[in-house]
Amino acid sequence: MKTPSSEKFIVPIGPQHPALKEPGQFQFTVDGEIVTGASIRLGFVHRGIEKACESRNYTQDMYMLERVCGICSHVHATAFALGVETLAGVTAPPRAQAIRVLASELERIHSHLLWLGVAAHEGGFDTLFMYAWRDREVVMDLLESLSGSRVHYSVNVLGGVKVDMNEKLADAMRKGMDFLEERTHHYMKVVTTDDTFVGRTRGVGTMTNEHAERLGAVGPTARASGVQRDIRVDAPYAGYADFPVQLITDQAGDLEARFIVRIKELYDCYRLIRELVDNLPEGDLAVKMKRRIPEGEVISRVEAPRGELLYYIKSNGTESPDRVKVRTPSLCNWATISDVAVGHKLADMPMLLVGIDPCFSCNDRLVQVIQPKSGSQLWSWDDLRRYGIEYYR
Repeated sequence: MKTPSSEKFIVPIGPQHPALKEPGQFQFTVDGEIVTGASIRLGFVHRGIEKACESRNYTQDMYMLERVCGICSHVHATAFALGVETLAGVTAPPRAQAIRVLASELERIHSHLLWLGVAAHEGGFDTLFMYAWRDREVVMDLLESLSGSRVHYSVNVLGGVKVDMNEKLADAMRKGMDFLEERTHHYMKVVTTDDTFVGRTRGVGTMTNEHAERLGAVGPTARASGVQRDIRVDAPYAGYADFPVQLITDQAGDLEARFIVRIKELYDCYRLIRELVDNLPEGDLAVKMKRRIPEGEVISRVEAPRGELLYYIKSNGTESPDRVKVRTPSLCNWATISDVAVGHKLADMPMLLVGIDPCFSCNDRLVQVIQPKSGSQLWSWDDLRRYGIEYYR
């Protein structure tokens, strides 16, 4: 649509659009083909999970919070379990902590391969999309062998885990990592040498280290701009103190660097999983937990595939939490899109969007309606429909 004050146009993308795998709305102001402004509206898949936690007990909440995201469900359950265990003064056994890390790294492989396929599709490279998703089946089969499910794994229980490793599964994981590592070498070659792919990513959406810090970027999006931040390294949790990861960064800060960082993280995942299955601690899988969690509050931080995932949990001394607040990494990275989009061509926007690996459903938590400046009267619903609702975290 054309703006009334100039010859510039606003191009809406979403909530339903072929370039979006989940509902969100983006409005790009363009001058010809060049983007001069961008705004984002979220909240189309808000499900009220945080509020629902208050009416369920801690065990029920953990399985519901797994449903925040279907791609990184285990890491949500891990963040919640670690927070509740801290409030209860309980530490899971070493074997359980190592299995939590094992499932987390398998989930990271799953997430990165899924993202690689989606990103390739948005760039018009459907062959890479099909290859990446074909190879993703390997890690999904391993997760199913470990947990019994391919989506919501339910590995965690409060106080530990409920699944165990055996030598047959360990051999399957070693073979799976060998196969995926060989395939990942091919992916690295494609994203760094293929003319079509490089033309869509190299020098596009460049974000400097200072820029990433100012915008609060997290995860591979930030590390691709040289930001040395990874919760697994900065504040090791679960078994990461005994099985450390390597911090993967890049200095280029463009879309190509975000691909390179994620693919290099895959190599480290393969290394870590081999180390885990070869040196898994002996011992129990869980310790007992009381149903009533002592009164208090805690912040639990973990590194999801997309970046830092933060849980705030407040207990009132009963079987149900008083408050559960979830801050997902997608929220932190949204600002990078609206900021770096300016000056790029409209055709670059799908790749810029997919570059942060956005998750709309796990991001949507809260709606804030901005009141008019003149007076305290709330806008009517007609006003809201006319002018739109601004969605913030």
